[in-house]
Amino acid sequence: MKKVINHEPNLREISKKNRRFVLLDTSFILTCIRNKIDFIEEISFQGLKILIPKQVIQEIKGLAKPESKIALKILEKSSFNEVDLKGKKVDAGIISYSKEHNVIVATLDRELKKRVKTSKLVIRGKKKLEIV
Repeated sequence: MKKVINHEPNLREISKKNRRFVLLDTSFILTCIRNKIDFIEEISFQGLKILIPKQVIQEIKGLAKPESKIALKILEKSSFNEVDLKGKKVDAGIISYSKEHNVIVATLDRELKKRVKTSKLVIRGKKKLEIV
């Protein structure tokens, strides 16, 4: 399968009510890899479109963990929309983007979950993805 990346999906597409988007955080991606969860397929099966910030991809590239290499290989083969968070801090950018575009945030970071006011996609029971 070819890697398909649409840079910055247009705002009309994001705001359509019949299309929902999930913004993935580094902690979510790496934990899914660690727990052998096919998050790309699970998210797509739920009818959601994936958004991954450029900054998250850069964070993953900068890590020396075995899961980060696997994550990069999976992302190379997957279809998702790459978005650019304005600012230097990734967490602040995710919060801002989720408020502005009303997207679901996929994270396992406790502090980030507390600060995000939109819906969240979390891992339940080490294998199941759930929107809360």
